[in-house]
Amino acid sequence: MDFLKYAIELVAVLLLALGIKGLSKVRSARSANQLAAVAMALAVLGLLINYLGTSGISAAAWTWIIIGTVIGGVLGAITAQRVPMTSMPETVALFNGCGGMSSLLVALAAAFFPLQLEAAGLVAVVSIVISVFVGAITFTGSIVAMAKLQGWLSTPAWMQSKSRHVVNIALAVASLVAAIKLITDGNGTQGLWLLVVASGLLGIGVTLPIGGADMPVVISLLNSYSGVAAAAAGFVVGSQLLIVAGAMVGAAGLILTQVMCNGMNRSLVSVLFGGALGASAASGGGGGEYTNITSCSVEECALTLEAAERVVIVPGYGLAVAQAQHTLREVTRSLEAAGIQVDYAIHPVAGRMPGHMNVLLAEADVPYEQLKEMDVINPEFPATDVVLVLGANDVVNPQAKNDPSSPLYGMPVLDVQQARTVFVVKRGMSAGYSGIKNDLFDLANTSMVFGDAKKVLGDLLGELKELGVGKK
Repeated sequence: MDFLKYAIELVAVLLLALGIKGLSKVRSARSANQLAAVAMALAVLGLLINYLGTSGISAAAWTWIIIGTVIGGVLGAITAQRVPMTSMPETVALFNGCGGMSSLLVALAAAFFPLQLEAAGLVAVVSIVISVFVGAITFTGSIVAMAKLQGWLSTPAWMQSKSRHVVNIALAVASLVAAIKLITDGNGTQGLWLLVVASGLLGIGVTLPIGGADMPVVISLLNSYSGVAAAAAGFVVGSQLLIVAGAMVGAAGLILTQVMCNGMNRSLVSVLFGGALGASAASGGGGGEYTNITSCSVEECALTLEAAERVVIVPGYGLAVAQAQHTLREVTRSLEAAGIQVDYAIHPVAGRMPGHMNVLLAEADVPYEQLKEMDVINPEFPATDVVLVLGANDVVNPQAKNDPSSPLYGMPVLDVQQARTVFVVKRGMSAGYSGIKNDLFDLANTSMVFGDAKKVLGDLLGELKELGVGKK
């Protein structure tokens, strides 16, 4: 029985490793996700096989195991089918929170049923402490992130002041005191509950001040936390699979977090302790009024696209909000049928979660080879006839390179202003997450097309058809 268990765990670990590796490329992401799902199913199977050889497992316990597996599987399937693309960041945050809560509950179960803190060794107690601490922070932080993305929560004014640091430090000290007490004497459920409450409140206190612009970093970091909590829970229950899987997820999440920070030219410390990016914009540079805005009709945009040889699309969160990715794909199909080269410029922090635009465009069956990362596409903008910016703002703002007083200064951005013509589709002149003006809108080669992205693209498709673009 042990041999079968270890064999299944080994296969599950290998499949999970291959799945995580495959997620690094858009072309293999879908199959990689399926591999990871199979790995998790094998993990559950290996656990059940292990329990088959364990005496003392009652029929009631088996019933709860089966009920929990079925409920979790059904909820996961329903969520995957029904959640719209605009709510995907919130869903990812919720899944991270579920992972943290699972690790927290495993640690509490190991400590209380029966009470084993006094009899447990040092490694087991430390593992319980880490699992509780990181799991509670992950759960509450993820729920706050989900609520902020959903619009249910906003950052209170006092959370933008330095006084929040005092509260967070006090909560961290309380967590540390509770952890030391549990590790040194291994006695006292009060210390364990203090650790749960203090670390849970710390997760809220750290996440609540963070603004929407930093949400891609927060989500990837919480993903890393969930992996660390899972690895600690693996030590608690003696599961090699959980240890290895948690370590891989934690490391992958941490690497992704660093990539996101580089994409925003911000340190992780400034994201976690600096509050919302928009708050710094009020005291920083980058303000001012627009003086040279040029607006144009959809018909003018269609005429320019018809004469182009190369077009680059820059998707942003506004495209996801409008759910216009399928209409966009119809527009680009017409352009491609007319012999016009079409590519998509993907900024690493466009949207509200890592890879948001990749997932959005993949849903509309955009060819993987047309998705160009920022470092690849930036040198090609001078040879581009038309750039169509859809719902993106800060990631195309030239202030990041031209204005040292701007909060965005130093952030890598897409150099769309170097193209011959730039069309920006927006509902109005509202600022992005940074809260500052976008100098791109004032440039002579930029024209604004005002309106909802889905309606504008639908009208644009109609105009292109009238012009005969893409007809054979």
